[in-house]
Amino acid sequence: MIMPAILIVCTANQCRSPVAEALLRRRLTQQPNGVAWQVESAGTWASVGRSAHPQMQVAAAEVELDLSAHRARMVDDLNLADYDLILTMEQNHREALQVEFPAVRNRIYLLSEMIGLTYDIHDPIGGPLEEFRSTVREIDRLLQAALPRLQELATAQAHSTEETL
Repeated sequence: MIMPAILIVCTANQCRSPVAEALLRRRLTQQPNGVAWQVESAGTWASVGRSAHPQMQVAAAEVELDLSAHRARMVDDLNLADYDLILTMEQNHREALQVEFPAVRNRIYLLSEMIGLTYDIHDPIGGPLEEFRSTVREIDRLLQAALPRLQELATAQAHSTEETL
């Protein structure tokens, strides 16, 4: 059985990528297609084991997401070949990963590229709670609009990987 795998990457894996992981997981489980999805997150400069930022936990809870069990991970500690689609929050994340992991460079996209745009998702660290709320809303809107494209890309890659096994 094919289980497409998506990795979402930000800097510290404490704000944007954990909430995007939770939002995307929720959206994918609401799909009637019966496909089982693996959705994870990591950071390019994460302090391994740290929980999601307290203000992001509050903002996430306001949209009925629980980030209390989240623990930060480094993207370098993962085998990126295990992921069919890798979504980054910033252009510099995408570029760095494409250079560091050339074997999977064609699977790495900026999240905003999924809707035909090219822009970074602002990191709310250091800002007031409203910036965290705004980030949650923006990521949720992007994921909603991007869902068909990211499902198509991840599923196609999962099928192609399965055929080569």
